[in-house]
Amino acid sequence: MNLSGKVAVVTGAGQGLGLAYARNLAAAGARVVVNDVDAAKADAAVKEISGAGGTAVGEVAPVGSSATAQALVDRAVSEFGRLDVMVTNAGVLRDTVLWKMSDDDFDTVVHVHLRGTFTCARAAAVRMREQGEGGRIICVGSPTGQRGTFGQTNYAAAKAGIVGMVRTWAMELAKARVTVNAIIPVAATEMTRTVPFLREHVEALARGEKVPAFVRRGLALGTPEDAAGLVTFLASDAGANISGQAIGIGGDKVSLWTHPHQAVAAYADGGWTADALAEVWPTAFRPHAQSVGEPLPEVKEQGT
Repeated sequence: MNLSGKVAVVTGAGQGLGLAYARNLAAAGARVVVNDVDAAKADAAVKEISGAGGTAVGEVAPVGSSATAQALVDRAVSEFGRLDVMVTNAGVLRDTVLWKMSDDDFDTVVHVHLRGTFTCARAAAVRMREQGEGGRIICVGSPTGQRGTFGQTNYAAAKAGIVGMVRTWAMELAKARVTVNAIIPVAATEMTRTVPFLREHVEALARGEKVPAFVRRGLALGTPEDAAGLVTFLASDAGANISGQAIGIGGDKVSLWTHPHQAVAAYADGGWTADALAEVWPTAFRPHAQSVGEPLPEVKEQGT
């Protein structure tokens, strides 16, 4: 991939997946604005990218507000003259079950993930339309937003909302040749370390240990670097005709998520009463009821 001449902003790029995205984009030739709320991490990321021969600058600000979004776009333009790629990766977690979740727990996660994606994408779209040369908006979703995860009401709501916005923006920005996609990554990061059934594998990957095939394939869990190539691909000319998609990546697996669709339908002249629904549900609908949560591989597959 050759992204020479392209300019990218990556939010939440001081560590984990965001850092991997920024490094991969820079290695392909893009000039990168590294955003993080932690100045030390942003500075370290810029030094690492520069030390590897890439070009990057840091912009320290908390994602969520319109002011931060505009500052990121302005920094790209002032430093490098343009903006071609916006990667909305920044995020936080405040996990707890519904009956214990506070207003602040909910609002904080939604503000950073959902509002932050909206404000950054909006600022990027304005600039890209002004430039008149197209562009790429790459939004980071999660399997939680696709299927739900116990204890993550706020995160699930935000990540599901991101995919909904992506589908809308793909239509709205098509005429401007700006593609908009969601990526659904899984990787060993500080966030996934908090998931009990993943912790052992996350720590093993952090130590540089080889993990069983079922981890990289069945769980689709690998390093952040395993997920970074998808961002660079979507940012490249090869991704010019891909828009409105939710694409999964992790470990050895890449996948394309479907849009929600009707699984089954039934009709009754004059509409449906509660009694009529109770009669038809067991035979017409129950066999098609949808599962919740991410399906896990069978234990017997763990040795493969």
